[in-house]
Amino acid sequence: MKRYIYIIISVIIVGTLLSSCHSVKLRDAEEQYQRGEYYDAAATYKKVYNKLTKREDRPQRGYVAFQMGECYRKLNMTARATAAYQNAIRYKYPDSMAIYYLARELQNDGKYVPAEKNYNEFLKLVPTFELAKEGIRGCELAQKWKSEPTRYIIHKDKLFNGRRGDFCPMFLDGHHDQIYFTTNTEKALGTKKSEITGAKNCDVYFSKKDEKGNWIKPDAAEGELNTELDEGITAFTPDGSTMYLAKARRAPNSPTSVEIYTSQRSEAKWSAPVKYDVTADTLSSYGDPAVSPDGAYLYFVSDMPGGQGGKDIWRIGLKDHTGTLENLGPQINTAGDERFPFCRTDSVLYFSSDGHAGMGGLDIFKATRTKSGGWNVENMGFPMNSNGDDFGITFGDAESGYFSSNRGDGRGFDHIYSFVLPDLQISISGNVLDKDDEPVPGAIIRIVGNDGSNQKAIGKDDGTFSFKLQRGVHYVMLAGAKDHLNCKQEFVSDMEEEDAEYNVDFVLPSIVKPQVIENIFYDFNKATLRPESKKALNDMVKVLNDNPNVIIEMGAHTDRIGSEAYNIKLSELRAKSVVDYLVKAGINPARLQPHGYGKTVPKTVTKRIAKQYPQFKEGDVLTDEFISKLSKENQVAADQINRRTEFKVTGMDFGMY
Repeated sequence: MKRYIYIIISVIIVGTLLSSCHSVKLRDAEEQYQRGEYYDAAATYKKVYNKLTKREDRPQRGYVAFQMGECYRKLNMTARATAAYQNAIRYKYPDSMAIYYLARELQNDGKYVPAEKNYNEFLKLVPTFELAKEGIRGCELAQKWKSEPTRYIIHKDKLFNGRRGDFCPMFLDGHHDQIYFTTNTEKALGTKKSEITGAKNCDVYFSKKDEKGNWIKPDAAEGELNTELDEGITAFTPDGSTMYLAKARRAPNSPTSVEIYTSQRSEAKWSAPVKYDVTADTLSSYGDPAVSPDGAYLYFVSDMPGGQGGKDIWRIGLKDHTGTLENLGPQINTAGDERFPFCRTDSVLYFSSDGHAGMGGLDIFKATRTKSGGWNVENMGFPMNSNGDDFGITFGDAESGYFSSNRGDGRGFDHIYSFVLPDLQISISGNVLDKDDEPVPGAIIRIVGNDGSNQKAIGKDDGTFSFKLQRGVHYVMLAGAKDHLNCKQEFVSDMEEEDAEYNVDFVLPSIVKPQVIENIFYDFNKATLRPESKKALNDMVKVLNDNPNVIIEMGAHTDRIGSEAYNIKLSELRAKSVVDYLVKAGINPARLQPHGYGKTVPKTVTKRIAKQYPQFKEGDVLTDEFISKLSKENQVAADQINRRTEFKVTGMDFGMY
């Protein structure tokens, strides 16, 4: 009801203005606006506005300011539109849409806090207006997206951009060696400036790669494609032989509309465009064509009845129109405008929208078909999107391509940007060592992922290795080397969209010398295993499971204190305790032989032990005689080293016969 009241008031204001001395100018502005000649209309409205200087002219000034705002908004002149809407509100223009459009222009200028404030003011008057709610959500998300940018790298393309507008790039075919785009360059055909934009009408230009793979300077498309009228926004059949393009329909004193045409390619030249009748409805506009990758469907944008509001994305079968006209539905289309579709695959569609929550203006969205046949729609985030208009995306090789945007251009002109999503640099590296911290040269490392990947590497002489990985994959790694047991590890790479480097070391027990099992502890003068031994014992279980054909002797050693008979007996009991634990954990007892050595085999200091105990040198043998010459403190350390549990491989053929 409020909206109708505002319309009535506006009609009264217009009637008052038309009866005044300024009637001719205002009538001209109104007619220009109705025909969609926004550039000329804005200039005429401004002349009327500047003549309304009396106090009693304030209501009329509010109306004219609002109309100026509408013109500047449609011309993407954000700063001018903002000022015009602010003037309309200042002069008490009664239509609440002035507040809504002011909020949108502030959002388009990246001024999110005042934009939210005005959206909220508007919602107090029209609480159910969904586009305002999405505007608030977009302002909130935009600030988050800017603080958490995606990995896309974008650059303004110098070669494809001139001093005017260049937009909607599109590759000719799957070879990606020719690209077409729309431009209103000063070199475009004709001499007349558009009453709609104030610039020349658009032509279709193209560029192709030279023998070195570099783009050459763009030029007008060859043939009869371009005229003095407005042509542009192109799409191609998969073989590149047919172009679909939008063309403005212009007639004297009539509203501007857009229609889809086709052109045929022969020997690199394009034929004169021929109108393509999407439907029998001649009152609606049809534009932004896109062809599905299989050539079966034409996607397009229209304001025809039956949509969700504003401009919607539709599709129709190219082989048989009957019964194939389809609106893409409310998950894609909104009460706002959805435009510039691009079909990357049969299940992935890119488009631009100002109805879904975005950073401002048109944002680029990616829509993916779900198993149920619906769409999952996601904003492509910053820096692909900005507070300006971002649209007209096309993909080349992998995650790279071009799109258009008017970001940072106060005149509202669009420009072409390149984009690329660099490959994630995910890797894993490490060392293959023996249990004495010595590198194992020539180790073979295999890594198998649940994505089907299977890689193999040979470790360097210093024991190092590395692999490239993919994110979110479960990997199993196995390392082995001559005269060493195998070792297996598992891990899952993160799903985060960021580079990552993982590190893992493999410790391969030798099969030619005894190997100490670290951190095996017993109660004093007993064979009872202490709880803190559990991890080391479980690691031993894993070693035996990773090497199912190995047979081992489990040996226990004591220090020099006590009689030899006592120490032999104690060490035998301790070795048996370890074997019993392993058997209980599932290891076949036939693979295990306990042996108690007592104090008969003193330990020789290894490189690893020397690092832990620098008071000893590598090669020192910790005999009773050697220890007796040490300080009390070092005697304690030497006795601790001699008290150990070791295993040695006695066979490699268990279960093979």
